[in-house]
Amino acid sequence: MPKITFIEHDGTEHTVDGEVGLSVMRAAIDNLVPGIDADCGGECSCATCHVYVDPSWMDKVGQPSDREESMLDLNPERESNSRLSCQIPVTEDLDGLKVTVPEFQM
Repeated sequence: MPKITFIEHDGTEHTVDGEVGLSVMRAAIDNLVPGIDADCGGECSCATCHVYVDPSWMDKVGQPSDREESMLDLNPERESNSRLSCQIPVTEDLDGLKVTVPEFQM
């Protein structure tokens, strides 16, 4: 299983296993990662699974869809490397992925 590291705003790291085919959000929820609430259950309608993708991983996670862009645009904490973790499918290529959870979600 690919390892995904979630980093809290204070630097605390949570490295978890992500199941291929599920989302990065699901890996966080299944492992009780703080700050990933996923209120909508992964439907891309709440942005409570917002993360900042480590810049070195941006090419591998890909670009947000139009729907995801719309949700991210509503978020005042959006950065150029913002993604909704519910919209990032776990693949073997994401082994070692690092994402940071925004401070306001903690």
